[in-house]
Amino acid sequence: MKILITGASGFIGGFLVEKALEKGFETWAGVRTSSSRKYLRDPRTQFIDFNYDDPESLKKQIAELRDEHGKFDCIVHNMGITKCNDKRDFDKINYLYTKNFVEALLANDMIPKRFIYMSSLSAWGPGDSLTGRPIMLADEAKPNTLYGQSKLKAEQFLQTVPDLPYVFVRPTGVYGPREKDYFVFNKTIAGGLEPSMGFKIQYLTFVYVRDLVKFVFRVIESDIVRKGYFVTDGKVYTNKEYANIVKKHLGVKRTIKIKIPLFLVKGISYFLDTVYGWFGKSPTLNRDKYKLLSVTNWKCEIKALKTDFDFTADYDLDRGTEEAIAWYKQEKWL
Repeated sequence: MKILITGASGFIGGFLVEKALEKGFETWAGVRTSSSRKYLRDPRTQFIDFNYDDPESLKKQIAELRDEHGKFDCIVHNMGITKCNDKRDFDKINYLYTKNFVEALLANDMIPKRFIYMSSLSAWGPGDSLTGRPIMLADEAKPNTLYGQSKLKAEQFLQTVPDLPYVFVRPTGVYGPREKDYFVFNKTIAGGLEPSMGFKIQYLTFVYVRDLVKFVFRVIESDIVRKGYFVTDGKVYTNKEYANIVKKHLGVKRTIKIKIPLFLVKGISYFLDTVYGWFGKSPTLNRDKYKLLSVTNWKCEIKALKTDFDFTADYDLDRGTEEAIAWYKQEKWL
């Protein structure tokens, strides 16, 4: 099988490439020339840097790829951004670049047998904060962030393409080795501080990166198309349970617990966004991320994972966190 994985230099992308190579696939990695290839060192990997910003140049690239190497059996479109300085870039990169890419594939008869779009639970928005009702697949999508809105817009475009064999993969919070946002919380706990936002219990869902990759390859090996799925490990955790799991695997027995009112967190996120923006950067805690972190209900419907793919996660949060922290320590991140 010949597979193309875009966004291959990112956290999830690197694990997707590793699994494709492990399965013996002819593996192509879409990577910007400027991006690090630290975790893409297998000599079997073939690279390409797509010019998503220029539709005509992109069509030419796809045409040359077709003429020299033929069609891909599967494309995992994992390229995208989760934070940015210029908020217009969410729409530009997550939606417009996806549109340009698919239109270039169409123009060159390069639509694969499977087109997997790495979306997000954020594209649907949070569950009901008052009743605790999970987000359901049949619910109307109501993203509460610019990031989620851009992912939903890309999904809506893909649905308009006749006969496109897409599957939307919408993971909840993805964590594991090499991940940098949840790592910040781990590092804070390691330093003896245990911050929490607001005064309400948060109901959180997670999926370990290796389980997410396992699901993607179940999709690749199936005949199911033109559907979307939320992906979690099948459990729901409170914010307190999450903190306790992190402390357990860090070997931290005591922390200074700090409850930060939401209005203050919001103010900090706006301040950091402004200051980092002066230097053309985006902080881990920004306005869009605040909207995600302040949500109290990230429960979601996942029955279809079992019924359609016989999928169950291998890692719960305890096992996944243990493995992730061991990696952080090995790599001297902690």
